[in-house]
Amino acid sequence: MATYRVGILGATGAVGAEIRQLLAERQFPVGELRLLASPRSAGQTLAFAGESLPVRPVSASELQNLDIVLASAGGSVSREWAPVAVQQGAVVIDNSSAFRLEPGVPLVVPEVNPQALQNHRGIIANPNCTTILLCVVIYPLHQAQSIQRVVVATYQSASGAGARAMQELLRQTQQILENQPATTEIFPYPLAFNLFPHNSPCNDQGYCQEELKMIQESRKIMGLPALRLTATCVRVPVLRAHSEAVNLEFSQPFPVAKAQEILGNSPGVELVENWQNNYFPMPIHASGKDAVLVGRIRQDLSHPCGLDLWLCGDQIRKGAALNAVQIAEYLIQKNWL
Repeated sequence: MATYRVGILGATGAVGAEIRQLLAERQFPVGELRLLASPRSAGQTLAFAGESLPVRPVSASELQNLDIVLASAGGSVSREWAPVAVQQGAVVIDNSSAFRLEPGVPLVVPEVNPQALQNHRGIIANPNCTTILLCVVIYPLHQAQSIQRVVVATYQSASGAGARAMQELLRQTQQILENQPATTEIFPYPLAFNLFPHNSPCNDQGYCQEELKMIQESRKIMGLPALRLTATCVRVPVLRAHSEAVNLEFSQPFPVAKAQEILGNSPGVELVENWQNNYFPMPIHASGKDAVLVGRIRQDLSHPCGLDLWLCGDQIRKGAALNAVQIAEYLIQKNWL
């Protein structure tokens, strides 16, 4: 079997660590793994496949002779180094927002639009985490019957802001339980025992960047540039895994049983419904899972063509690292590197 020279840019972050774990778990054909990060992280060693590998400071020379770069180090880092890697022959799968809406850059969820990978020019964008989870679930329904409008509210965990944010939530929880004031460094407000609208900047229409990402990226991924979609994004005191309450309006009535059957057989989706015990998807059970959990599918009583549903998915895994690794696997399978 052919092997590939792989670089992880942002190797010391939460997503970088998950990518490294997934490459081992899924037996990705790694011939050489190069761990890249900022100069302040250089010198660390990280385990992979029974070896201890050094973390190297990213540079043009360190990006030479790589086949695939899995980047998760932020938009400014990707804008600087992704073109360098491509120029030297690598395909870059980028987890930041730097290239997602650029014309000619595929924005891909493998369960939805893998065909977009065929015409890549070296850079492939990994969508935003909430967008990935949403599209994996609603696209199979759209294939059966066209979606006219989407209204979504997200309940986003601390992991979406990185490993330090997760530690902040744990620290704040302990502080409050000990009757101490909750101190903030990553988030603008205490998250423990609290929630607040997503803290990304808002535009002059009152939509924050996270909400706009869901709108614009979903349209591009699903090939529906005129899709009516509105979102309200909220940060909640959950350590890992995002949740979404989704209302869908279709062109015609969509039987609940049909939606359950479709989602129960859709790739990347796990149907979780136990109405007798009021058991539906929860972040605590989605954490660490590859699949997006979906349930509580019901008729929208306000609209004859509407459905409501609830989903949960691991933000670090399917919402970031796994999606990127799946893209790399698909490129190899189709010989599209």
